[in-house]
Amino acid sequence: MKEARFYEKNGSTLKCKLCNRYCKIEEGSTGYCRVRKNVNGTLYSLVYGKTLTLSADPIEKKPLYNFMPGTFCNSISTYGCNFSCKFCQNHEMSQDFVEEMIERVPMTSPEEIVQDTLERGLSGIAYTYTEPTVFAEYALDTMKLARKHGLYNVWVSNGYMSKEAAGEIAKNLDAINIDLKGSADFYRTVCGGVDIESVRESIRLFHKKGVHVEVTNLVVPEFNDSRKDFESVAAFVASVDKGIPLHFSRFYPHYKMSNWSVTPAKKLFEARDIAKKKGLSYVYIGNFEEEQDTFCPVCGKKLIERRGYTTVITGLDGKGNCAFCGAPTGIKQSI
Repeated sequence: MKEARFYEKNGSTLKCKLCNRYCKIEEGSTGYCRVRKNVNGTLYSLVYGKTLTLSADPIEKKPLYNFMPGTFCNSISTYGCNFSCKFCQNHEMSQDFVEEMIERVPMTSPEEIVQDTLERGLSGIAYTYTEPTVFAEYALDTMKLARKHGLYNVWVSNGYMSKEAAGEIAKNLDAINIDLKGSADFYRTVCGGVDIESVRESIRLFHKKGVHVEVTNLVVPEFNDSRKDFESVAAFVASVDKGIPLHFSRFYPHYKMSNWSVTPAKKLFEARDIAKKKGLSYVYIGNFEEEQDTFCPVCGKKLIERRGYTTVITGLDGKGNCAFCGAPTGIKQSI
């Protein structure tokens, strides 16, 4: 175990300040994420060095479409999450584990992760699959080392980290995809009693600090698939920056919502059209074969062509400008 950061002592009770749950943790107990434990008045991370994956993934799988397109990254993850989404695709890692499972995972140091990434010729490291905030100490140490070796760092996150933690994360973070799952009621009933405004604030904060931000909205039938829902998500993203890519992702039944229905294609197209009318430059449909290409928001020419996870750059000049009209696109091709 490694002593955690982002906490304060109040007698025998510890207050975790890593995420916006601000758990008060009694002796011998863990916080909501179940991977930060009070042991004799000190908060420890149970998952430092306990990555479950070292998987080479295309950056588009995160999904990040306007950051380093066509590159591959080393995806690391571990147990735990500060959400309890009923549709979680990785619930075995995020929710259905016991502490004994963590103990059986072999140690992999930040140095070993970076070395593995370099040896395989990958361009960066992704902190993903479960919420990276819950293994922040491990991620932060790895990120600092990765930067020294010219590797990029990207997070796939629910955006529920505290402002203090977000400020530290942003120092060595190049890009982040944050889920903006829907309405306030959706967060309360489906995700485990979460405050949506804290997620919105994280999107604003990372954008303000110069981190490349993309937003994903998983469209779940009957929960967050109304016109009002789509307008709310698109209007918020537009209020931060109309150049932020917005992904509407198709829902497939899973976990405690395995009896639910797949998102109808017409709902995804409706969401896309609404977002474009709000002035967003880049709107994508995820978990769906269509709407994956990237077009110049000025001249309309195709910039990037995607077929599955095969990516071909067709209209960028290497500096992130449109090769046809010269307009800046905001697409990052270098760090």
